[in-house]
Parts: sequence; structure tokens; C-alpha cells
Amino acid sequence: MPPPTLRLFLALWPDAEVRAALREQALCWGWPDAARRYDESDWHLTLHFLGNLPAERLAGLRAGLAVEVEPFELLLDRAELWRGIAVLTCEQVPPALLRLHQALGHAMQCLDLLPDARPYRPHLTLARSAVGAQLPLEPPRIAWPVRGYALVRSTADPRWRYDAVQQYPVHRCKPEPPSIR
Repeated sequence: MPPPTLRLFLALWPDAEVRAALREQALCWGWPDAARRYDESDWHLTLHFLGNLPAERLAGLRAGLAVEVEPFELLLDRAELWRGIAVLTCEQVPPALLRLHQALGHAMQCLDLLPDARPYRPHLTLARSAVGAQLPLEPPRIAWPVRGYALVRSTADPRWRYDAVQQYPVHRCKPEPPSIR
């Protein structure tokens, strides 16, 4: 019998205030009957997908995926349909988000995990099977103060789709003291 595995990814997880703004934005869309809207407890912005990994690696992943993260603000200001997937994204990707994405990619490589080679397109998925959805009349303006990220597992349970198994709050490495020569 194969060892148990966990389907894992790294993500930004919205707080209650951001989640409320996302809820208001989702109400502005015209949803077709076939749309599979995400429950608000499932809303997140993926940083990296790790894949199905042996459960025994979880402790090492928790430690190895801790990287420096500076606080920043993400502005979700675009509503788009990507081949039937309703997403919110940003016109300008904050440099701090790109630095976090890059640092996590490096941490993954140190753990013998391969980051996705495609260009990073940060987005939050509101619904799938949303072909024919009507975009909101006004563009979104959701200010998301990012104060950390999470290691998340997919549960395969439609009632409770994701579980944040590790939270990584804002952490800045302390600068090295100047050397005396």
C-alpha cells in the first residue's frame, strides 16, 4: 500500500475584511446557472503549487518553506474571464509579491521541488464553468493588506475544501551586524 500523500500549495489567505470585500464583488457578477462558484472560505491567491507529496514530508516542508516576507498591499482591480474561469487580478503586480514568489520558488528548489516554469499570473478564482458570466459594470478595487502566506492542503471534501496547515506571518530577517575590520 503506498504511503499517504497530501496535495499542497502555497497561498495568500484573505482576512475577514478582505473576504467581505470579495463577497461584495462576487455579487456584482452576472452568474450563469452552470457556474461553480467558490465558497468564500475557499478564496485564496495561489503562490506555488507543490503537488501530491508524501505526508511524512510535512514537518520538513513547514520549516523549509519559511521565507522572509515583507508586508505589502495587493490591489485586485481587474475582473476577467479566463476560458470560463472567473478571476480577480491586478493591473500592477506589487514588487514585494514577486519577491515573495521568487523566494518561495527558491525554497522549493532547496526541498527538491520544482516550481512552475510558466510566468506567474497572480489571481483569485471566484468561479469555474463560468462561460457567459457577465463582468461587473465597475472594475473591482479590493485593497488586500498582505501580512503573510500559508501552506495549504486540499482536503478533497467539498464542504471544507482547503486547510491551512501552516501560517507564515510577516517576518523580516534581522540584518547581520556590521563586521569590524
